Amino acid sequence: MVEHAEDPLDAVFHALADPTRRAMVRRLADGERTVGELAAPFDMTLAAASKHIKVLERAGLVRRLITGRTHLCRLDAAPIHDGVAWMRYYERFWNERIDALSAALDADDEKDERR
Repeated sequence: MVEHAEDPLDAVFHALADPTRRAMVRRLADGERTVGELAAPFDMTLAAASKHIKVLERAGLVRRLITGRTHLCRLDAAPIHDGVAWMRYYERFWNERIDALSAALDADDEKDERR
């Protein structure tokens, strides 16, 4: 079987595509949480929460420290930077097109006013 290394940016977008994982990331932005604390707002088992956290870990967004039976999770937001940089390129792309559309509409309005 051929194994493909997942693109880190793909992993970040995949991890953040799920609303439960985005909510977990948001809670971790406020500080470290245990798996139980991350699972608490949702109707899910600790095993299900752990699966979500593993996706976040594979994307590099979460670091987990295991002490005995306690799993403490910490946010590592650095991988989000690459996603933001990727989106900024397209933000410029769309801003340029919106500016061009705005200029064309203004020119069209001026033509209508002269008629």
